[in-house]
Amino acid sequence: MKALIIARFLIVGIITFLLTACGNQQEQSSKEESGAVNYQATLMEQLIGAKPGDVIEIPEGVHSIDRSLSLTVDGVTIRGAGMDKSILSFKGQVSGAEGLLVTANNFLIEDLAIEDTIGDALKITEGDNITIRRVRTEWTNGPATENGAYGIYPVQTTNVLVEGNVAIGASDAGIYVGQSTNVIMRNNRAEFNVAGIEIENTINADVYNNIATHNTGGILVFNMPHLKQAGYGTRVFDNDVWENNYRNFAHKGTPVASVPAGSGIVINSNDGVEIFNNRIADNNTANIIISSLFSTGYSDKAWDENFDPFPESIFIYDNEFSGGGAKPGTFDLEALRLIMFGADGRFPDILWDGYADAAKMQDGTIPEDLRICMDNGAAQMLNADLPNNAANPAIVTAAHQCTLEKLPPAFITQLP
Repeated sequence: MKALIIARFLIVGIITFLLTACGNQQEQSSKEESGAVNYQATLMEQLIGAKPGDVIEIPEGVHSIDRSLSLTVDGVTIRGAGMDKSILSFKGQVSGAEGLLVTANNFLIEDLAIEDTIGDALKITEGDNITIRRVRTEWTNGPATENGAYGIYPVQTTNVLVEGNVAIGASDAGIYVGQSTNVIMRNNRAEFNVAGIEIENTINADVYNNIATHNTGGILVFNMPHLKQAGYGTRVFDNDVWENNYRNFAHKGTPVASVPAGSGIVINSNDGVEIFNNRIADNNTANIIISSLFSTGYSDKAWDENFDPFPESIFIYDNEFSGGGAKPGTFDLEALRLIMFGADGRFPDILWDGYADAAKMQDGTIPEDLRICMDNGAAQMLNADLPNNAANPAIVTAAHQCTLEKLPPAFITQLP
């Protein structure tokens, strides 16, 4: 009888303990949910009520955000405790097209992460004097077409510094600057994006000391039609661009959907581009690709008559090449490799689609200042002759052994 009484007391005690623990856990969970909701409300209030000169601090922790954030006030700084410490998680996002949208001048953002947004992670538009420093954008589920298009995305901006950032998993470009002027992009890392780093329709840009690896294409310098300005004057130098062989998971019909897996540095329809002092290796299609818009499968041929689809004034020199070219990312290019170089052969380091503007030719040749030039030791160039359906592809290195006047460094006149 005594043993039975003791057993009953023990059972009651255990049940009481379990109920108390469960209640405490539910209370703690409720507090955490309340804290997350309260922080989102706090941050939104800070962004809406911001005044020039304000510094908005993002505390350490993973902060759940379920809708787009925006800032429209000039002269504001957003600062976290580190890209792996202060994390804005949009995994439960239910509304909005971006994570954070900024339409303001003299803006600085640094030391935080933006994860798992429905659309672009960080978009900055129509702003002057922009600094994006040590920001990580990532889709934590890994590369997928359903991910947002852009990680870091300043567009129609002026005087832009993009440095020390990390971008992972974007279904278009991890780090992108478009339709902008005076840009420095340095010390960034881009992995497992379709395009790791992209400069598009931008004037006066320096891209250096970056790492681009495991993307579909490492570094892209593009010009596209139907945009407010054409791009020219981009220097790509001192970068490490290796093993950009990941499958292309872009949405069909987008310009980057045409980039073959295994593309190191790609110039498309852009003018005045220098590629030098880079370390480029093991990109399975080619370490450098030079192409016209005609090779991208771009569907709208009715572009503005002022748009120039031909890449011109391209200078490639003093790069270190190794590997690559042995497993092109499209059926047509693989067939071309087999026909020209055999089963064990590889494309040369520089692959040119062969498009040139006949209207600009003088006595059958492109003017000296518009040429594609290379001064890169033993590196070779292949003209794939795509205008003639690859009827007469050929190694054309000797015809492109020339130099161009070097571009001046990019400059930024003012930063916050």
